Amino acid sequence: MNPLLDTSGLPRFDTIRPEHIAPAIDQILADNRALIERLLNDPEPPHWDRFVTPLEDANERLSRAWGPVSHLHSVLDSPELRDAYNSRLPVVTEYWANLAQDERLYARYKTINASSVTLSTERHRVLDNELRDFRLGGTELAPEPKARFKAIQEELAALAAHFEENLLDATNAWSKLVQREDLPGVPEDSLAMFEDTARADGQKGCKLTLRAPSYLPIMQFCTNRSLREEMYRAHVTRASEFGPAERDNTALIGKILALRHEAAQLLDYANYTALSLTTKMADSADQVEAFMLNLATRAKPYAERDLADLRAFAAQELDLPELASWDIGWASEKLREARYAFSEAEVKPYFPEPRVLTGLFRVIEALYSLKVVEDNAPVWHNSVRFFALRDADNALIGQFYLDLYARESKRGGAWMDDAVTRRRLAGGIQTPVAYLNCNFAPPTGENPALFTHDEVITMFHEFGHGLHHLLTRCEELGVSGINGVEWDAVELPSQFMENFCWEWPVLQGMTAHVETGAALPRVLFDKMLAAKNFQSSLQMLRQIEFSLFDLRLHQATEPNVQGLLDQVRQEVAVLSPPPFNRFPNGFSHIFAGGYAAGYYSYKWAEVLSADAYALFEESHGEEGELNPNTGHHFWNEILAVGGSRDALDSFRAFRGREPAIDALLRHSGLVT
Repeated sequence: MNPLLDTSGLPRFDTIRPEHIAPAIDQILADNRALIERLLNDPEPPHWDRFVTPLEDANERLSRAWGPVSHLHSVLDSPELRDAYNSRLPVVTEYWANLAQDERLYARYKTINASSVTLSTERHRVLDNELRDFRLGGTELAPEPKARFKAIQEELAALAAHFEENLLDATNAWSKLVQREDLPGVPEDSLAMFEDTARADGQKGCKLTLRAPSYLPIMQFCTNRSLREEMYRAHVTRASEFGPAERDNTALIGKILALRHEAAQLLDYANYTALSLTTKMADSADQVEAFMLNLATRAKPYAERDLADLRAFAAQELDLPELASWDIGWASEKLREARYAFSEAEVKPYFPEPRVLTGLFRVIEALYSLKVVEDNAPVWHNSVRFFALRDADNALIGQFYLDLYARESKRGGAWMDDAVTRRRLAGGIQTPVAYLNCNFAPPTGENPALFTHDEVITMFHEFGHGLHHLLTRCEELGVSGINGVEWDAVELPSQFMENFCWEWPVLQGMTAHVETGAALPRVLFDKMLAAKNFQSSLQMLRQIEFSLFDLRLHQATEPNVQGLLDQVRQEVAVLSPPPFNRFPNGFSHIFAGGYAAGYYSYKWAEVLSADAYALFEESHGEEGELNPNTGHHFWNEILAVGGSRDALDSFRAFRGREPAIDALLRHSGLVT
């Protein structure tokens, strides 16, 4: 039996093969189209149970088959899988585009909505979203522009996949074999990983790649300046004209932007930014721009001071009168060591994977009275683990896969995705399941994987997304978990979780030196805390730069992409990269992800998350213990409600007032 046709349980990753993809997807699409025709030919007036429920069941079946395929394309890519994925991406995209443009479906949803007085709040919300999405899908367009809009959606899906594939291939195309003596200053755990990578290729020495676990330690610790420059240049020119033409994303960017602009105008929006904001908290591009520029104005004086300090230190102590882009990370680490008397390399041995996971799970237990226990499921790689969330009565709340390590077949970054979404079925509640993915260095030799503190924060961030999906109490698919949540609020639970990585009671329970087993010393934690906002202003300006670039790029008719980015940098940045830097060619968040004209969401949601966390700070016990009452309040008013109400209403229900920016400024060190 084709494993993709069995969508009743967890994905059967142990048996899914590329040759299963086409027949399974074709069969499900044929079944769904036949069902839709039966529903549309039903002479009875449409109502929820006879119309919406069977349609949702059919579409979820497709998602439960296509979801694992899309996931494997991201985490275990191969030429065979890529071909099979790309062969069915157009027909899956076409199916959804056809649904969004079907006037008959639209009419029946409007009929149900007109007689929906007896429906639940969740179902009202689902109907509102469906009617909006029909309009945004082009249902109300005349035949010719409707056909053009549909063609645009299909082409954009293919271009986004191509963009991500080019970036992965360009990342994997570069490697360099060096010896230990070529890597002065690099920590031992990274050297061991480089040697493991070389051995896996049958080579001796240290193999460097552009994947994060290899690239970042070189840029942060390696004294070999020429090597830093070589790797920096290779990294920032990936998928650009500086490499093979078949992996150059430049033309794809132009096509993506032109098609998005055309689609927006077909729907009578001035530009794609205006279209994107219709499903977000923010009211207008002007509001978002004013918010970002206000943050930039507050951060820039601090950033100018931080950069001046770094330049003076580099000139006086490091014999670097001119700082290049490939010097910034290394010089900053040296300044941190000098100013705060500790190094990131000194902290890392205290964060072995088993201890970090135990500490993370203890936070979940303390906040929500939930247990995280190891579970069993078919997985796509032998390093992937599977867990269950259970309550005090051992009832199953949710499950999640944890895929922590970088590999050649896996796209970069860290992300959460849904495998199964909570909903009420005839037989009871469907248990939600999430994918949690990171790109950390794997274990070396007999030692467990070691994480930097920043990587611990990343893990907490993705787990926050996971909890948003898993702890929903909604029973309607369209608003359950993160479904239906405004995109500029979806980062609230993830950024909120990051704050616990700075709480001493939490760190005490999640650290154990890999050699001695000793917990992180309080004196070292105090140094980390003192350095918490080290160069935070520079990091904030970088996020603002990307956000404004994205926002303005999607407002322009025929943008000069690099020129626009340079203009934004002149306005808000204090650091400018060299002219050969091709950052847009790797900006997959906006060209291959869901953040187009929405990258500002990170900072927008950070106002909400910082202000929400401030309530936890106010409710801590005398010894800094986490307050389960506040945790359950956050669960009830933010996590549980999913997309069933406006995110701003959920925030007000939790905080008791409108959001304020003060906590974000304080957490970022932007107050005197």
